[in-house]
Amino acid sequence: METSSRYWKICQISLTHERAGYEYRSLPLAQEFFQTQFSDSSTAQNSIQTTLLSQFQAPEVAIAPTQSAQAGLCLRCNVSYPILKACQKIDNSYGGDKQFTYHDLLPFVLNDDGKELFIFSSDGKTQLKLDSSGNPQPTTFKTFTVEVLRTFKSDSPSSMSLDNWAFLQTKQYPELKKFLSEFGFQHHSDWSLLNRARPKQLEQLSERDRLLVEAFHAVYRRDRRQQSGVGKCPDPNTAQLSEIRLQLEKQCIVISTPIAVLKALKQVAQQLRQHDIWSYRTPLEVQNVESGNYELRYDLPAHALDELDGEQQEFLEFLQQRLQLALAQAIEQGIAAHLMQLEKSRKYAQFASSFVSGLQRYYCEGMSLREIGPQLGMSSWDQARRVLNPGELLSQVRALTVQQLFDQILKKAQSYGLVSDASEPGYLKTLAEQIEAFIDAEIFAEAATEIKAGKNRLMNSVYAQQLKLYFKQNA
Repeated sequence: METSSRYWKICQISLTHERAGYEYRSLPLAQEFFQTQFSDSSTAQNSIQTTLLSQFQAPEVAIAPTQSAQAGLCLRCNVSYPILKACQKIDNSYGGDKQFTYHDLLPFVLNDDGKELFIFSSDGKTQLKLDSSGNPQPTTFKTFTVEVLRTFKSDSPSSMSLDNWAFLQTKQYPELKKFLSEFGFQHHSDWSLLNRARPKQLEQLSERDRLLVEAFHAVYRRDRRQQSGVGKCPDPNTAQLSEIRLQLEKQCIVISTPIAVLKALKQVAQQLRQHDIWSYRTPLEVQNVESGNYELRYDLPAHALDELDGEQQEFLEFLQQRLQLALAQAIEQGIAAHLMQLEKSRKYAQFASSFVSGLQRYYCEGMSLREIGPQLGMSSWDQARRVLNPGELLSQVRALTVQQLFDQILKKAQSYGLVSDASEPGYLKTLAEQIEAFIDAEIFAEAATEIKAGKNRLMNSVYAQQLKLYFKQNA
């Protein structure tokens, strides 16, 4: 779909398109307003969005309520797209082991028919509906698209994009979470996830991680039972972590300190979380790189769009879980290798201790290398680039991720008969290329784009989020 048409075509629930469950309906009022405001087709998309947001969100701007509401109508059409994508991703995250599809989620969030015009109260806290005379009136029903726009902080340099905000708000919408909780899908803390880990989940873990969880169960579950096991699962205390460490030593697994045990448990919890959240699943639709439009995935069978074959679904889940674990491990290895390289360098050894701190400023605070350099005692931008070099680290982590995934995917895929015989000429090379294409689409293409962005870059990619988790765990 043409990008600009997203501002006048709203995604709605459809009773006629039963297979998809939704349709895009043109809103003539929104189209007329948009084409009047942006008659120059070369206007940049970010400029269009900024203009519309300033008209809709800023009560101090002296424009008529109707004009403000029409700008809002265009934005409501626009955010209906990521709202749909979030519902589809939630659906796909749980695979076939569930009793609902994204069709069941749509009524909670696609409740905007585009027939009414809305503005905000002067304090920006309330939705107001315009009556037939264009006068604002209170409304008891909150339209979800309007609420997404009301809560979006467009003037914050650190805020995420509007699409990402709409996507996030959909996933966190209380009514959706309440619906999912009825099927047993709830957000749990790391300790709750580990405490309730099921045998099927443990099968996906390495032997070391499995023994780690079993030791955690032996100590933590015992104490929970003694304390009645009611309420939120607390963080394991030092005595518990020390006891877990001793239990692991009996299994010939040596972890140096209780803090290291805590870190290892959190990494296992991250794997288990893939069974409960939707952050790392492939949506039912993907974006066409050339056109920018979202299209139905070509690899899904047309006769059964909502469900994959059991073995393929299990393989997909395995792939996604291993990808996240491989990324986390690759980041640790990549940073360790970069530190070692700096420590051996005559020119830059003095900055080795500042490397992680500089990287944290770059990804967590959005600072440029030119800004970071003086803070770390570096004499120039070029010196900061050579020491921190986020692009080189990204390439190194990418290579390590491919390397870690390769053997695991090869064995798993062959066990399901999803790939051909490895003895075929060029097979291993083709598999490596497929893995590279997959991880680029899932992680590294977006991460590379972030690095190339100019000022006020927003680091929200999966790679950036994993780096931030690394900084937090190693603080």
